[in-house]
Amino acid sequence: MKRIAVYPGTFDPVTNGHLDLVDRGRRHFDGLIIGILRNEDKEPMFSVEERVALLEDAISGWDNVSVDSFDGLLVDYCKRAGATVILRGMRALSDFEYELQMALMNRRLEPEVETVFLTPTEAYSYVSSRLVREVARLGGEVEGLVPKTVATALARRLSPPTPSGRDPR
Repeated sequence: MKRIAVYPGTFDPVTNGHLDLVDRGRRHFDGLIIGILRNEDKEPMFSVEERVALLEDAISGWDNVSVDSFDGLLVDYCKRAGATVILRGMRALSDFEYELQMALMNRRLEPEVETVFLTPTEAYSYVSSRLVREVARLGGEVEGLVPKTVATALARRLSPPTPSGRDPR
């Protein structure tokens, strides 16, 4: 029986902290699916399709990792994907309460799916997509926080329109 895990999130954008968890998590499972949540309530910087492409580029060397998107309940997606584990990262104590509530609710909804927590490598313990977007919007350097393709995509997305009035995107 293969052990499949889902690492869910919005990944807007994917950070090196996310990839650190993917790299370490993939060693414990036969397959790891990065599940991008389609959330209509959020206004993401990148479309789901863009996030899938950025993640696929970032994981290209890892054979047992794939990228997918889903909506609805995570445990329902896990069942459809054949996953028995939800992989989550926990950066700080402030993450604990929310993550514990989600893990307990998911267990109530689907007792056959367990949640496993990994802590990030210390170098990425403060990195979040929200902070990366904010730093990039304010003109700060994101090198070392995100893959190069993501840094390029952020720069393109946030670059001012050209003098002709046309957006360079």
